[in-house]
Amino acid sequence: MIGILYLVATPIGNLSDFSPRAVETLQSVDFIAAEDTRVSIKLLNHFDIKKPLVSYHEHNHVSAGQAVLARLLDGESCALVTDAGTPAVSDPGEDLVRLCADNGITVISIPGCCAAVNALAVSGLATGRFAFEGFLTVNKKSRRERLELLKGEERTMIFHEAPHKLRTTLNDLCAAFGPDRKIALCRELTKIHEETRRCTLGDAVLYYQENAPKGEYVLVVAGAVPQAQAAVTLEEGVAQVLALKEQGQRLKDAVREVAEHTGLSKNELYAAALEK
Repeated sequence: MIGILYLVATPIGNLSDFSPRAVETLQSVDFIAAEDTRVSIKLLNHFDIKKPLVSYHEHNHVSAGQAVLARLLDGESCALVTDAGTPAVSDPGEDLVRLCADNGITVISIPGCCAAVNALAVSGLATGRFAFEGFLTVNKKSRRERLELLKGEERTMIFHEAPHKLRTTLNDLCAAFGPDRKIALCRELTKIHEETRRCTLGDAVLYYQENAPKGEYVLVVAGAVPQAQAAVTLEEGVAQVLALKEQGQRLKDAVREVAEHTGLSKNELYAAALEK
């Protein structure tokens, strides 16, 4: 009988976020494939889980993946974990999942923490549609070319960034999208010093010129305003809100829908609609 690969999401800072199902899964598998066994052993010790660990990371995923695959085909079950968050998303675990799919092995995801989704939820920006970009390349030319391609992206965009590269990334984002584009900078999510700073890209650049970045960041950047709708005035937006309200929508829902489609401020739309 062929084994099963479990993708087990781990806490991104607060151990209390580790689910009972995740603990049960790690206790039940034959072995665990970890991004960094030194990090994972601390998690296992905290929950008193005694299972063999093997290393699976960016630098060995080809050979390690074949070794894991062989054991799965031999009937063993495996849990894949990263240092923090959901494995196989912007992560070499995607290659292991592909190997399993190609060889008829069942893959089951045990849901849990995801820094990108957590940051999106608290960003205050549109959440209906979003594009996950992960870490931008460190190559200056390639990074700027990628941002140039994203200038017209209308979905909210999510980036990961390390503190020592934050200033450079903010400068490049500001140059590509303009200083008035909105951004939410979420750092140290679920940890003691968790903070979300909501501002424009221009303000973010100025703030971090004077303040040293600390902790890991998730950057949530507003999408571009659709060109066909960029010229919608506040008065026209209010008219759209009132039309939706007459059709039975709650004022709050109507405001959110119009704001997402026009790029107008939700607060300004709501206040102006109330006056009407």
